[in-house]
Amino acid sequence: MAMESQHVADVLNGFKLNWMNLRDASSGKIMWEGTQDLSVPGREHQARVPKKILKCKAVSREINFSSQQLMEKFRLEQRILFHGRCLEEWFFEFGFVIPESTNTWQSIIEAAPASQMMGADVLSGNVVIETNFFDDELLVSTSKVRLFYV
Repeated sequence: MAMESQHVADVLNGFKLNWMNLRDASSGKIMWEGTQDLSVPGREHQARVPKKILKCKAVSREINFSSQQLMEKFRLEQRILFHGRCLEEWFFEFGFVIPESTNTWQSIIEAAPASQMMGADVLSGNVVIETNFFDDELLVSTSKVRLFYV
């Protein structure tokens, strides 16, 4: 168990989210970008995202991250929480990560039908994106980002 906890510590300490952006997947236009390391656990981060992102049929999320450690099966599990209740859950797999590397990972997230969407005024400040970072089944970090629509 000590080796596993040392591996978790090594992976976490060697992992950094360098930047992230969200684009309208149809046009490629950047809607939001940030350079804060949102992967840092232990506190709630905040992101101010333009309201018009909710009108996009699909959003492209691009993450640039660095890892000092080898990861066999890097993946994310994300839960969209509204007042603490899970509205959606998404799963993304990156795969093998070379030690001492910097990588860019792009994923497409399709929007719910317009009839199921809540307005920015209802969502703003009430939505938290909880991201669990894994190396296969090993939980490396949990990040929470509260969204404010501006």
